[in-house]
Amino acid sequence: MTKYSADEIEGWEFKIVRAATRKFKDPEFFRKTCEEEARAGWEMLEKFDDNRVRFRRKIEHRGDDLHREIDPYRTLVGMSMDQLGFLIAVSVLLGTGVFVAVIAFIATQSK
Repeated sequence: MTKYSADEIEGWEFKIVRAATRKFKDPEFFRKTCEEEARAGWEMLEKFDDNRVRFRRKIEHRGDDLHREIDPYRTLVGMSMDQLGFLIAVSVLLGTGVFVAVIAFIATQSK
């Protein structure tokens, strides 16, 4: 991560936007997210990886925040961590259920 001096951060605010499912790997999703953030005054500084992007904006942009289409302080885009966890849990339960059903079917056929 880039380090900033006190002079470089004065008058700016920073945030990191995260995507739980590596959505920033998709160039269209990344472009759309950057455009949405730009409408709230944020400019993209650096993309850390496919999950995290750093933005900054001048503090003066705070005055228009009540009229924004998006939450200017959002830090998550795409699927939330809770939704991802739920999807994984359901997938594991369904996979286990199918596995048990197949084993039960095979056991009844071999008798």
